[in-house]
Amino acid sequence: MTDREPYTPGPASGAQVRKDGEKWTLILVRELRHPPEKVWLALTDPAHLREWAPFVADGSLGTVGSKVNLTWVGAPTPIETTVTRADAPSLLEYNDIRWELEALGGGTRLTLWHSIDRRFISWGAAGWHICFDVLERLLTGEPIGRIAGSEAMKFGGWQRLTAEYAKQFGVETPGWAPNAPKR
Repeated sequence: MTDREPYTPGPASGAQVRKDGEKWTLILVRELRHPPEKVWLALTDPAHLREWAPFVADGSLGTVGSKVNLTWVGAPTPIETTVTRADAPSLLEYNDIRWELEALGGGTRLTLWHSIDRRFISWGAAGWHICFDVLERLLTGEPIGRIAGSEAMKFGGWQRLTAEYAKQFGVETPGWAPNAPKR
């Protein structure tokens, strides 16, 4: 059992948006205190992904050509995904997601590129921000459990982050999901 009460996400930071017509790409950068090999395992291994990512994978994402079903938290059906790049422990690509891991001292600079519908870019930034916080705690050996999907939307920190990222990106804050209390 985990205890989330002590967890409060920090301010919106480390994010930007690239716009190419209707295609918007969210870019999030986070510096982690763990070596790229350890972070790589957390990005590719289904057991690790279940602990922090906003989706469940039915197989490893660590091999080029692997076909893996990703089921996003709250989504009714999986999406078949093909790993298009897997250069351990530095580059991973599948569907509309790209991860880069760069050794930084004894840690890793983790960069995520994720194409997201522009109407929900601030939601995506807030969600990934919280997922990265959960990932950091998992890697440190202090797991707090996944906070994703509708559960994240009920989390007061997510709502604050969404508003902060919307302001940074110059977009409107999407309306809150029905029945999502603002705590």
